[in-house]
Amino acid sequence: MYKIQTLNHIAKCGLAVFPEERYEITENETDPDGMLLRSYAMHNIDFSSNLKAIARAGAGVNNIPVDKCTERGIVVFNTPGANANAVKELVLASLMLSSRNLLEGIQWAKTLQGQGEAVPKLVETGKKEYVGTEIKYKKLGIIGLGAIGALVANDALALEMEVVGYDPYVSVETAWRLSRQVQRAMSVEQIYATCDYITIHVPLTQQTKGMLNGDAFRLMKKGVRIFNFSRGELVNEHDLAQAIEQGIVANYVTDFPNDNVLHMKRVISIPHLGASTYESEENCAIMAAKQLKDYLETGNIKNSVNYPNVELPYAGQRRITVAHENVPNMVGQITSLLAEVKINIADMINRSRGNWAYTLIDIDNHLNKDLRELERKLQAIKGTVAVRII
Repeated sequence: MYKIQTLNHIAKCGLAVFPEERYEITENETDPDGMLLRSYAMHNIDFSSNLKAIARAGAGVNNIPVDKCTERGIVVFNTPGANANAVKELVLASLMLSSRNLLEGIQWAKTLQGQGEAVPKLVETGKKEYVGTEIKYKKLGIIGLGAIGALVANDALALEMEVVGYDPYVSVETAWRLSRQVQRAMSVEQIYATCDYITIHVPLTQQTKGMLNGDAFRLMKKGVRIFNFSRGELVNEHDLAQAIEQGIVANYVTDFPNDNVLHMKRVISIPHLGASTYESEENCAIMAAKQLKDYLETGNIKNSVNYPNVELPYAGQRRITVAHENVPNMVGQITSLLAEVKINIADMINRSRGNWAYTLIDIDNHLNKDLRELERKLQAIKGTVAVRII
């Protein structure tokens, strides 16, 4: 029986992925095999020695101590692409929202309450104050062509925008999805200097933190509109305020309001609604649950943020999983130990990711050996952080 602890409300369709006869799901489990969460802050949690994996029903994992998990062999999953359509729709809505002065116009129209039959004439007289611009034929720059960026690019083309994208790490899968009409920028500076609209879809890292700063704003066209549905910290807010005052940034639309941006003019603050659709929450819950279930039952890894993706078809045979440091001779030591105790390898795969690696080994089922002793010996190999025998 596997034990799953939920740290946030998870959609029922996601929890339904776990068969009741094999899984126990509770909010108060103290020794879980797996954890399932959304935005719960985990940095102060003491993990039990039994914890094998954490699945985040969403893309960002800033709320999870990933490095700590990696060092203990705990696999951390996220759900890239599960909420991509929801975010894409809000980006497209924001393109028009910022261009047509809709919010200001709506707020002004409400001030006409009580004017009776004079309202239509007042509307016709006052509407000139809220003249906007069309997005058709304007140039949209997309920084980051992952699941969301690619969807935004394709749909913006359908709206007859000129689209240019920058992503030095674009995946083969994304390349297949991306329209050939999307122009390729050779540098992020090219996006800054040439685009009327800029939307950013990159993860928050030490390298990307504050990437939209004074240097970036100085390269931009006057009147540019910027959209941030990734992370608030990607933008240097002090420099943003100056760029708005100087007329460089006509509008900044963010899904991550804080007290600083709420005090700024020309900022549209959306209360983190990018993935807040019923469909998105259900998609993320199902995807996270399936990844967690597959890992617990087969050892296969898909969409991990700290270990490589590794998949070996599982037919119910005995399987050994080893999470270890990516150093020379680790695989050799593992296979030598199996040979020493006369265990035959039926199939195996090894993949690495940075300083860490993961090895899956299928062995013969017909064994009269104490596999607990084998697990202990594998764990004793220097550089090994977690061993499972399924």
